[in-house]
Order: sequence, then structure tokens, then C-alpha cells
Amino acid sequence: MKNKIKVYRAMHDMSQLALAQEVGVTRQTILAIEHGKYDPSLILAAKIAKLFQVRIDDVFLLDSIEE
Repeated sequence: MKNKIKVYRAMHDMSQLALAQEVGVTRQTILAIEHGKYDPSLILAAKIAKLFQVRIDDVFLLDSIEE
């Protein structure tokens, strides 16, 4: 899943570590999400979006829906 986490982190001058600590995961989890190697749970996606004060679909972009 594509995402704009890096963009939103830059807009808020936030490191991967700072974001990870705010949402309760490791820096490695944030790195994996940013690189599309891990899809976050709905709860984690909501925490990230809430932190940046945007909607989930502003941060996470669905390429296509897999069946």
C-alpha cells in the first residue's frame, strides 16, 4: 500500500523515531510501512492519521483492491 507518511513527517518536522513513539510502535515498523513492506492495521493507520490531523485516506493510498 502506498502512503504519504514521509511527506507528513517532513511537514511536521518529525523523525521516524518520534512518529513511532507517538503511535506506540518501533521505528522499524514505520520504516517498513513507508517502504510499502508492511500494511498497518486499521487502528495504527487511524493513530497516524489522527496525529497528523488528516483522514486515513489522505495518508494511505489504495492502489487496487485485491480479492
